[in-house]
Amino acid sequence: MRIFPASVLLFVAASFLAEPTDTAVNQFQSLQTKLLAAHTAKDWPSYLNTAKEMRAFLNQDPSSLLEVARADIHLGNFNSAFQELNLFASMGQSTDLPARSSDFTALLDKPEYAKLQSTMAANRKPISLASTAIQLSDVNLLAEDIDYDSSAHRFLITSVRQKKIVAIESTGARRDFAGSPDNWPMMAIKIDSGRHLVWATEVALQGFTFVPKSDWGRSALLCFDLKTDKLLHRIEGPKASALGDMALAGNGDVIVSDGDGGGVYRLSTNGSSLERIDNGDFLSPQTPAMHPDGKHIFIPDYERGIAILDLPTRQLHWLSTQGRFALNGIDGLYFTRGKLIAIQNGTSPERVIAFTLNATLSEVTSETILERSTPTLGDPTHGVLVGNDFYYIANSGWDILDDQGNIKPGTKPSAPRIMHISSGQFDRPD
Repeated sequence: MRIFPASVLLFVAASFLAEPTDTAVNQFQSLQTKLLAAHTAKDWPSYLNTAKEMRAFLNQDPSSLLEVARADIHLGNFNSAFQELNLFASMGQSTDLPARSSDFTALLDKPEYAKLQSTMAANRKPISLASTAIQLSDVNLLAEDIDYDSSAHRFLITSVRQKKIVAIESTGARRDFAGSPDNWPMMAIKIDSGRHLVWATEVALQGFTFVPKSDWGRSALLCFDLKTDKLLHRIEGPKASALGDMALAGNGDVIVSDGDGGGVYRLSTNGSSLERIDNGDFLSPQTPAMHPDGKHIFIPDYERGIAILDLPTRQLHWLSTQGRFALNGIDGLYFTRGKLIAIQNGTSPERVIAFTLNATLSEVTSETILERSTPTLGDPTHGVLVGNDFYYIANSGWDILDDQGNIKPGTKPSAPRIMHISSGQFDRPD
């Protein structure tokens, strides 16, 4: 579930929960304020210093490189600017710099700019290792998350606009599984097959016109019976939270992330309340992926990249980009046999990608792009591993919605897809 925009934008205000001053949310807000003040004053030396602080804070998020380049351009440091921009492009990113801001127009007549443009154009070329498994018929579904019910050989998919969970057979036939008890958008879903449970979340998305205004900022964790579809438990989330993504631990614990407030929470097996398990290091945590040792969790932050959270100590380690990998903009994240499969709807271009980790699972060593810039991809959201294969939602419909959840003028929804990638595609040597 995405809360932040796809890039760190200077002039877009964000609303944050009141947190202790040492949290990532407050650090980020402070840096944004300093950047805005320096830009307004045209104090480019200060802007450069703060942009470098932001770059370090965001673990070399690609968009943070653009802010350093922006300052370098105004200071006449064109070689330094192109170093940042070439690093941006080497991470597989692309952007129309002059359209992004007139601050970049001074580059247009530089010979290095043509080579940069060529690299970014190559980053937009289509790659497709996936095929359509199921074409969904309902263009108004706004499909968000997906899991697989192995006992009934069906997918369960959450719907944001229709505020329910639908069951999709392999033939494409569908039926309603359960609706939101509060008439809120349905977001995350995970099936606990061993306990015959379905865990899901509902979120009263802030500002959305099809959500009652009196409920904005509320969310809840729900538990249904897998066989009867009956709602068994409802656990209210923290105030002003958006419990939008989820993972299940091997022991049945539920891990949910709050993409708005920055918290990561655990509901212990047979527990009745959510326990916060992070130390305030996240801006917008997304779908957690369980580490095979059961003691750590991979948690993608939409802006800061991928962290490994140590459950016993609550300490975390950020995976280094090594100046090679864009680890930001991840909505769905899944671990399988030494790889992290990521759905990156916050990169430019959007993509589905497999990151190979080292033997200790502490660093990314290589990447394989599974789908990028194709007619089928649209705005992808989440996926699920079924055996060794990977299925994910493509063309969800999020990209044609405005900030109020309305369809943008001049656009119309099209049917989402469930895409399939065989294990051989992402297990091949990089």
